[in-house]
Amino acid sequence: MARMSAMLLAWCLLSGAATTSAQDAVAETAPPSGSAYEAVYTTTERVMNVLKTADDSSDEGLAAYIESLRVVMDDVVDYRGFSRAVMGNFASKRYYMSLSEAGRATLRNQLEAFTEVMSKNLVETYAKGLIAFAQADIEVVKPDNDAGGSIESVFQKIKRANDDPYLVEYKMRQAKNGDWQLVNVIIEDVNLGDIYRSQFDSAAKRYARTLACESEDTACFEQVVQNVIDNWGKEG
Repeated sequence: MARMSAMLLAWCLLSGAATTSAQDAVAETAPPSGSAYEAVYTTTERVMNVLKTADDSSDEGLAAYIESLRVVMDDVVDYRGFSRAVMGNFASKRYYMSLSEAGRATLRNQLEAFTEVMSKNLVETYAKGLIAFAQADIEVVKPDNDAGGSIESVFQKIKRANDDPYLVEYKMRQAKNGDWQLVNVIIEDVNLGDIYRSQFDSAAKRYARTLACESEDTACFEQVVQNVIDNWGKEG
């Protein structure tokens, strides 16, 4: 439970929470301009500012806090890329190319729909979890040098009272416009993308059995994917 709680914290902490360690890291020195580290660094400041005024004592206050956090996350999280990875084989290039034009159009629409569902679920879940972990100690690990690639990792150390410290790896990808976006989070040996992909795959297999899909029945698998999307986050 402690590890999963840390995972819960980590997604929004692309981020950082309002803690002494995070504040010290921000005040210490400016990050290199245009780097993956800078993206984490500056988002930390924005999230801390949101947390300073967070009020979850009423439904209206919670909704306002979640919306403010979403504005921050929307700028840095690649929801579409993450959602496509979660869909796994159901959104792979090979599967897409095997479909008819109509099937491809359906899959594109389903990916957009799942991206919206996934982004909403992520923001709401982690916004609530972030408040509970506001006193965690966080150290943003400065990179030894500029890796210079289009995919880089930024590391943080997270320590909560009575828990062992966790090393969190944020996988960042540079978009064509030069912006860095979060595409995955790995804490110790737990990969958030793999967890969600496993959940999607398990749900898809369950619906496929219920619908008795044949291996070449693309219409049936379209319904399977739609069922997973429609029920994402609603099942225990």
